[in-house]
Amino acid sequence: MARRTRTRHLIELGGLVQKAGLVDLADDDRATLYGAMLELAAKARDENAGDVLALWKWRGKRAFDAEAEGAGNG
Repeated sequence: MARRTRTRHLIELGGLVQKAGLVDLADDDRATLYGAMLELAAKARDENAGDVLALWKWRGKRAFDAEAEGAGNG
């Protein structure tokens, strides 16, 4: 069961990459996507990591909320 749970989790993470528009922006180039994610990880490890993570979380929650609102109005 743990394997199935892990697989679902990884699929959901891939969906977030797609939902954010990164696949299209990078022209579906995995090296570009991986490089971008490495850059994000580096930013999340610097001295302002708490602020960066808080900003990202805020933006993500706003996007999820906006999406949920849009789904309820259709």
